[in-house]
Amino acid sequence: MREKETLLVIFGGRSTEHEVSCRSVQNIARDVDRERYELVLLGITKEGEWRLAEDLSSIEDGSWREGKRAMLLPDASLRSLLIFEKDGSSHLQRIDVIFPALHGKYGEDGSIQGLFELSGIPYVGSGVLASAVSMDKLFTKVIAAQPLKKLGLRQARCLPVDAAELGRMEEILNRVEKSFQYPVFVKPANAGSSCGVSRVEKREELPDALRAAAKVDRKLLVEEMVYGRELECAVLRGPDMKIHASGLGEIRAAASFYDYDAKYNNPDSVTDVNPELDAENAELIRSAAKAIFAAVDGYGLARVDFFLTEDGPVFNEINTLPGFTAISMYPMLWEAKGIGKRELIQRLIDSACQRPGSSL
Repeated sequence: MREKETLLVIFGGRSTEHEVSCRSVQNIARDVDRERYELVLLGITKEGEWRLAEDLSSIEDGSWREGKRAMLLPDASLRSLLIFEKDGSSHLQRIDVIFPALHGKYGEDGSIQGLFELSGIPYVGSGVLASAVSMDKLFTKVIAAQPLKKLGLRQARCLPVDAAELGRMEEILNRVEKSFQYPVFVKPANAGSSCGVSRVEKREELPDALRAAAKVDRKLLVEEMVYGRELECAVLRGPDMKIHASGLGEIRAAASFYDYDAKYNNPDSVTDVNPELDAENAELIRSAAKAIFAAVDGYGLARVDFFLTEDGPVFNEINTLPGFTAISMYPMLWEAKGIGKRELIQRLIDSACQRPGSSL
C-alpha cells in the first residue's frame, strides 16, 4: 500500500471573495481521494491570520478562525508548514502539494504564488506572472488584444481611472462621456465575483460607483456596456502543455448584471451548461479561450468569460482560480463533458506535481 501524500488546501483570504473561498474549499475537500492524500486545511482570515481548520464542520460554522496558528515556510529545503500548538510549542508539518482554493486579491494575483515558489512545494494553478496579469483587468486587455485580433474578435472598450484622480471628479465624468454612452460599468481592476462593480445609467451615479470601486482597488476602469449573452468556457492545461477547452456555459442573471448577490444569493439566477448556440460561434469562443490562456502563460485551470453579441463574441475576462462552489461554472462545465469533480481535482493535483520546467 502506497504511503499517503500530504495535500494542503488553503482557503479564505483577505479579499472580498473570502466567503466564496470558504464555500469552494468544502467542495474541493469532499472530492479529494482520502485513500491517497492526508488532507490539511489552512484558512486565512480577513485580517490575515493563518489558522488550521480541524475539519470541514469547523469551516461550515466558522470556528476554524480560532484554530491553531500555522504558516507556510519559504525555506525550500523544509517544504513545510510551521504549526504553533496552544501550549506555545511548535513543530513542522511536511507538505507534498498545495491546492489553493483562494479567490481575488492576495489569492490569485501572484502574491501567494510567489510564496509557493519560494517554499519549493508543487501547487495547483498558474504561476506568478499569469496569475498577476490575469487578475488585473487592464493588463489582461493588453495581453489579450493580439490573440483576439488574430481571431477577428474584440474585447470591451474601457477607460482607466486611478483612485488618486477622484478629487477631480468633474474631469473624469467629462472623459467618460466623451468615450461612452450610458449605461457603463465601473470596475476595480483587481477583483473578482463582481465585487465593487456597478452599472451606471447616468452621470449622477458615476461618482458613487467610482468611489465604491476605489474601496476595492486603486486602479479602476470604466467599461462600455456590451449587449449580449454571457458565456463562459473552462480550460485545463497539464504537463503536456496542451490546452483543453470545455463546452460553453451560459449565465442568465436574475439582476441587471451578474453581480455578487445575483451569483451567490439569488436563486433565480440560472447557469446552463448546454445552451443553444450555433457551432461557429461556439468554436470561436473555445478557440479564443485557449488562445488567451496561452497568451497569459496560464497553467492548470481557468475560466474565460465572453459576451455573445449580434456581431459575434466579445471577450470579457479570465479567472485563473475559478470558484468550486456548488453553483460554480468551472466544475459544472467539465462534469458536462464527463469529467467528474473527483477526477478533475486529481487531474489538477497531478498537473501541479508534473509542472514542466519545475525543479521540484
